Amino acid sequence: MTSRKVILRALAGETLPTAPIWMMRQAGRYLPEYRATRAQAGDFLSLCYNSELAAEVTLQPIRRYGFDAAILFADILLLPQALGADLWFVTGEGPRLSTVTTQEDFAKLKPATDIHAHLAPIYKTVKILSEELPESTTLIGFAGSPWTVATYMIAGQGTPDQGPAHRLKAENPAVFEALIDLITEGTIHYLSAQIEAGAEVVKLFDSWAGSLKGEDFMKYSIEPMHRITAALKVKFPNVPIIAFPRGAGEKYAGLHRLIGADCIAFDDGIDAQWVAENLQPAGCVQGNLASSHMVTGGAALVAETKRIAGALSKGPHIFNLGHGITPDADPENVQLMIDTVRSM
Repeated sequence: MTSRKVILRALAGETLPTAPIWMMRQAGRYLPEYRATRAQAGDFLSLCYNSELAAEVTLQPIRRYGFDAAILFADILLLPQALGADLWFVTGEGPRLSTVTTQEDFAKLKPATDIHAHLAPIYKTVKILSEELPESTTLIGFAGSPWTVATYMIAGQGTPDQGPAHRLKAENPAVFEALIDLITEGTIHYLSAQIEAGAEVVKLFDSWAGSLKGEDFMKYSIEPMHRITAALKVKFPNVPIIAFPRGAGEKYAGLHRLIGADCIAFDDGIDAQWVAENLQPAGCVQGNLASSHMVTGGAALVAETKRIAGALSKGPHIFNLGHGITPDADPENVQLMIDTVRSM
């Protein structure tokens, strides 16, 4: 039976007359209703772990815009915390973690199978959403990909060039690879539990994949994503998987097969016409309007939205941004993007 949910139809390889649409970070600081709920929660981590409020902010953009998918409100660094890392957020600066740079640091972490008690509130959020979302709206769960999560665990924070992770990879490959393996196994358990709680699709975010060069790109970005995808497909063969190795450039070509994902999301550094010719023939693609258009709006937003949707109209495509929406975005520009896609 053909699913009535358009996202699932696109992920199954169907070319639709109008591309389904959702937006990375669609529940976030650009929305006044999100800011009000976060204030109610007290701080970011409290919001993530309050299942009712996390479900509420996930539902807010669905109520406002009618996106075709809702993505679970959480954070990629909840998994490191579940593995035993200390995690806190500095206002205006972002996340901070205890670092893993030695065998002694690594030995303090928990086994991958021990994450579920800590992450139980996240699974409860998924369950609430699976019951409360409109019937036509697909529920997407997610996790960070091992390389990106490792960069934060090694540096203790985000860095411009992921330098600490690259140094550990070169200077202490045993610890580095053990950390990648632990995150990989933890991610399999984490996403499996999200699916069991009601997620219909899962997405892997490798935000810093583009900083891996040469063989390292395959070894530390693509291969861990393949391991996760293969394990999930054994357990949940009918659950689609979206992979987003941001910054891959022309290395996006062939990634459906190499990762085993049903859909490859691509960033705004690659042209949609190139994607139509080199990536889309292998399966569903997702992307890739620059998030800056959500700030500036106007005729340029409309023209670029039409160009991307038009270039990818001959194959399975989910319209999205090339990266997450930023806090300074205008909610009216989001509506303009949606109206433009749906009027084509």
